[in-house]
Amino acid sequence: MSKKFDVIVIGGGPAGMMAAITAAMNGSQVALFEKNKRLGKKLLMTGGGRCNVTNNRPVDDLIVHIPGNGRFLYSTFSQFDNQDVMNFFSERGVALKEEDHGRIFPVSDKSATIVNTLKEELEKLSVELHFKEPVEKIITDGASIQGVRTSEGDYSAKSVVVTTGGITYPSTGSQGDGYRFAKSVGHHVTPLYPTESPIFLTDEFVSAKSLQGLSLQDVSLSVIDEKNKTIASHEMDLLFTHFGISGPAALRCSSFVNQLLRTQETVTLKLDCFPQKTAADLMEEIRERSSASTKQLKNALAGFLPERLLLFFLEKSGISEQSYAQASKEQLEKFVSYCKNWSLTANKTFGLEKSFVTGGGVELKEVNPKELASKKIPGLFFAGEVLDVNGYTGGYNITTAFCTGYVAGTHAAYHAFA
Repeated sequence: MSKKFDVIVIGGGPAGMMAAITAAMNGSQVALFEKNKRLGKKLLMTGGGRCNVTNNRPVDDLIVHIPGNGRFLYSTFSQFDNQDVMNFFSERGVALKEEDHGRIFPVSDKSATIVNTLKEELEKLSVELHFKEPVEKIITDGASIQGVRTSEGDYSAKSVVVTTGGITYPSTGSQGDGYRFAKSVGHHVTPLYPTESPIFLTDEFVSAKSLQGLSLQDVSLSVIDEKNKTIASHEMDLLFTHFGISGPAALRCSSFVNQLLRTQETVTLKLDCFPQKTAADLMEEIRERSSASTKQLKNALAGFLPERLLLFFLEKSGISEQSYAQASKEQLEKFVSYCKNWSLTANKTFGLEKSFVTGGGVELKEVNPKELASKKIPGLFFAGEVLDVNGYTGGYNITTAFCTGYVAGTHAAYHAFA
């Protein structure tokens, strides 16, 4: 072995940087291996380049927003949570601000602020940084961890922390190395699938481009299974695109769509443009706006919905040229049904390479939730997206990365000294 460390961290994203920092804060000699020429490549892209550092919700609420095995993180969050993430950056001079839905950003609006703060901390703690030196394998004698091998040689360590991310945005270096390392020492990896991903629709209006570019605010999108049961429902903004739908509501529903698509050809989505109103409320509102008017409904109802969607629904209901008095009760009910319960058909989402987050990962039954240590082999730890944990966008995945990184780094240091 060419060089000895207490702890080696593989992967320089948020989980890896935090793991290396906390291991070093606990007195370990630490090396961090990153295959890119700089740290935090994917982190620099998050939050539209502004870096949504965490989310200010209570822990129970955080877990609700991490639908992929969030409950596994109770033990992690009891040791280091979103408030601790904010304190970590504040104590190092990073001013933070809160935006809608509890999202926390640096006041600078620059991801580089966060990445540079982490890098400065690593340097201050004398963590040895190895750039452009990919780890090829984890070295073990079958009973415990011995270190890692790279093209430059072998490095020994008592603890190794795997924080290599998922397989989304492979250009950032997330190419599934961690899953390979985990399997090589006997861990199972659950099926991987895209989450937080735009959704393709097969409906005719998509190819006709009738609604392309239209955005809707505060609508409710639901995923319906073959038994007509609602699997997930999200009230957020939605965007119609040239292939289907995107925007927060679509992204949040995508993991549920992908899970259903494993066993069926298409998935039904239901769109409710007025989640806060009943069908009866809408009927009454249409009557009040239109009944006294001889205008065509499309004019009487101006502003009721975005113009293109209003015309689209009126046309579908056969009343685009009628006034209120000329429309039958059935036609008006059909129109309201489109407003409240419009069925869409999804057949796929963007692939993993273009999605925000990887669902699936290292099997959690084989990881100790308190220490994030392997149950298969002493000295191996996992943190971040390589684990079978995934959250919605809005700061939840980065929170998971920072917090699991902290816990894995702490216990990796303890293990090295045990």
